[in-house]
Amino acid sequence: MSTDHSVLNRRNLLAGLAASVALPAFARAPARSPFPHANPRLVAAPVDISALPIRRPAGGLSEFLARANLSGETGVVALDAETGEVIEEHRGNLLLPPASTAKAVTAMYAVQALGLEYRFVTRVLIGRGQIEDGTLRGDLVLKGGGDPVLQTADLAALADALIAQGLRRVEGRFLVDGTALPTITHIDRTQPVEAGYNPSLSGINLNFNRVHFGWDVQGGRASVMMDARSNREVPEVSVIDMQAVSRNLPVYTHDFSGARERWTVAGSALRRAGSRWLPVRRPQAYAGDVLRVLLQARGCRLPEAEVTRSAQGGAVIAEHRSPPLTTILRGMLRYSTNLTAECVGLAASTSGGQQLRALAPSARMMNQWAARAHGARGVDFLDHSGLGAGSRISTQAMAQFMLSARREGILPDLLREHPMRDAQGQQIRNHPVEVLAKTGTINFVSALTGYAQPRGGRPIVFSIISADLSRRRAPGETSLEQPAGTRAWTRRARVLQQDLIERWTQLQG
Repeated sequence: MSTDHSVLNRRNLLAGLAASVALPAFARAPARSPFPHANPRLVAAPVDISALPIRRPAGGLSEFLARANLSGETGVVALDAETGEVIEEHRGNLLLPPASTAKAVTAMYAVQALGLEYRFVTRVLIGRGQIEDGTLRGDLVLKGGGDPVLQTADLAALADALIAQGLRRVEGRFLVDGTALPTITHIDRTQPVEAGYNPSLSGINLNFNRVHFGWDVQGGRASVMMDARSNREVPEVSVIDMQAVSRNLPVYTHDFSGARERWTVAGSALRRAGSRWLPVRRPQAYAGDVLRVLLQARGCRLPEAEVTRSAQGGAVIAEHRSPPLTTILRGMLRYSTNLTAECVGLAASTSGGQQLRALAPSARMMNQWAARAHGARGVDFLDHSGLGAGSRISTQAMAQFMLSARREGILPDLLREHPMRDAQGQQIRNHPVEVLAKTGTINFVSALTGYAQPRGGRPIVFSIISADLSRRRAPGETSLEQPAGTRAWTRRARVLQQDLIERWTQLQG
């Protein structure tokens, strides 16, 4: 575990803030929206890029790779986006980790299975009984629909709707049903315990399944608080505990073998006030606890939430509809939210009625679809986010997928603009090359895939992956959020990516 606590705190706080940036757009979604459209049949005619001739450029690609001074391996493929002709290729068949570029595949997999206008629905039902004089003499059920972007503000709106209908007391049980998706406690078990980008997931997810941990320091003593804050309310969480203990390392420990999730934090790490988002491992209990606190604050009494797998259907008395899938996917690709990728991937895999209990079988279904529908053979993902250390893809397979997906006209509209930068890392305004791409970064892996459009030139499809797997697997490194040397290595990889894009646009010119 790293002893640089300020780096650990700052990195995850920024991750939490990135998620909150997307919140207002999600929170203002209309309460009622059109029903999802029928699933489109998106089957492109694959183009086998391996059968096309390679146009050898003048000048040495090897010089670019040597100048980058990157340890490990690098695979690159650049294609003419209109003809599929190979502009340049280096070790295109080498299998490397995709990191978050896997989310580009996941986005299209979700679109073809669910439809562009699909919305996840979270409902509150009366499991049995009825409301009489403000009292529900029966069960209240919070039923998730797998929504990956559900926020505390959305639960607050549900609480307001229940109060508006006169609910003031629940005499039966308060049940939480998250069976719409399988409950999975970790995306990747090899990640550090405190990594907020590696939460659990289930059929009900709240705040990207992260809890806000804040601390204040006065007179040398730290007071801690766990809450599920939104931009308007800060409900305290009672099912997740935090205790500051006298030690230096490890910075965090976590246990959820008992009735509650229990965190401890090293007191030496709480030198001054701060905050960060920590992963939640029991998302159904977390969401139920927050809705209960919100209802109590509005004058409604109800028992503690119980997680159930057998809630009976009943009358829907309030519901929240997510933004359409296209909005969710744009947010996923922009902020690279792992939970969103896993939820939409699982929702796509289970949309035909399949029963799944883990990410790997769902990822295999996506791998098979990528080969069948887009000709991307050899994709070997273990999840939908790219976080898992064992996922692999070649740059040739990724470029093939991106080429095929471009012809459908959907993926380019979902990708964010990738800024071109100068030698000091500053964005270059009005750069002659417009790039729409998905980045991917994990320790000692840097990937970029997308589309480059030179001003007045021919469009390019590209895939670049650099990885130093030996450094990634070094003893002790997997327990660190940012091992020594990661930042400098990643910086060099990104410079190489831009150099290659500029090189290819010149070759195309």
